[in-house]
Amino acid sequence: MKIDLLNLVEQGGCSSKLAAGELQKALAELPRVKHPNLLVDIDTHDDGGVYKINDEQALIQTTDFFPPVCSDPYDFGQIAAANALSDVYAMGGQVLTAMNIVLFPAGMDLSILKEILLGGHDKVVESGGVMVGGHTITGDIPVFGLAVTGLVHPDKIVTNDQARPGDILILTKPIGTGVVIAAWKNKLISEKVYRIAVNTMKQLNRRGAEVMEKFGIKCATDITGFGLAGHALKMAEGSSVSLQIDARKIPVINQVMELIDMGVIPGASFRNQEFAEAFCEFESGVDYNHKMLLFDAQTSGGLLMCVPVEKSDQVISDLKDSGYPQSTIVGKVCQKKEKSVLII
Repeated sequence: MKIDLLNLVEQGGCSSKLAAGELQKALAELPRVKHPNLLVDIDTHDDGGVYKINDEQALIQTTDFFPPVCSDPYDFGQIAAANALSDVYAMGGQVLTAMNIVLFPAGMDLSILKEILLGGHDKVVESGGVMVGGHTITGDIPVFGLAVTGLVHPDKIVTNDQARPGDILILTKPIGTGVVIAAWKNKLISEKVYRIAVNTMKQLNRRGAEVMEKFGIKCATDITGFGLAGHALKMAEGSSVSLQIDARKIPVINQVMELIDMGVIPGASFRNQEFAEAFCEFESGVDYNHKMLLFDAQTSGGLLMCVPVEKSDQVISDLKDSGYPQSTIVGKVCQKKEKSVLII
């Protein structure tokens, strides 16, 4: 009998991500690690840590894992892997190795585990990396992800704290995956719309990283569980600037705005709103639906890049040629204002 993995998540009552505010409190009292070779640590909540090996090489280290965000085991493996690999790409690196992180229910059909692992393996191969092993324990519902090691030149690291006033904000993928997943669970959308979201989540940010390297882009982040507003906030705070985002220019997956209007707003959106809203300023013309879109938790989302204005048109052109047809200018970087994120 075929099992729908999303039904297991609902039955297990599992949330895919700790609320950003709770996580920040938990990390606040931890000791800060200082080492001359540690080039990027957790201070700016960047996508991964970076450790310098020599003058030509630095290692990017990151990990991510979560319960199913789709129905099919193979799709789930691909999406979870793409999401974990994305942190390396967001920092301008290339993938070296990956290790599986797995929780799997005792007694569940092992063919499901095989499909999840195969999906992850195939996505690592697509990234150019090597799967080198992993670790599995039992749990109430499947959980899967990767620990990933990447490589980057110490002088070419892309971080989330280098945004400069005047830079243009470019987003490479449409958002709305959290809404689509919730709608699919509740049988509110067609399989065609669902597959659009699944294919978006499965797409690697590898070619986006190559475009960033080509144009010497120094500041970016990938949009994942904290939503566009949450990740923009971290970029603004880390860079001591404010980001202005035009809500009407944000690329959106088909039917997402209609679904939000129907009240399809996942719980994670409200947790992201609770964390980030106090640092955001919404102009009066921004409606509630667009506001909640910015808080929608993404899985394996696109890259948000800060691009010098004179390079922005060519970057957009190259991104579209590289397989990101909805790459769009969504805003700009401003001098620091009272609020960190300004939505117009």
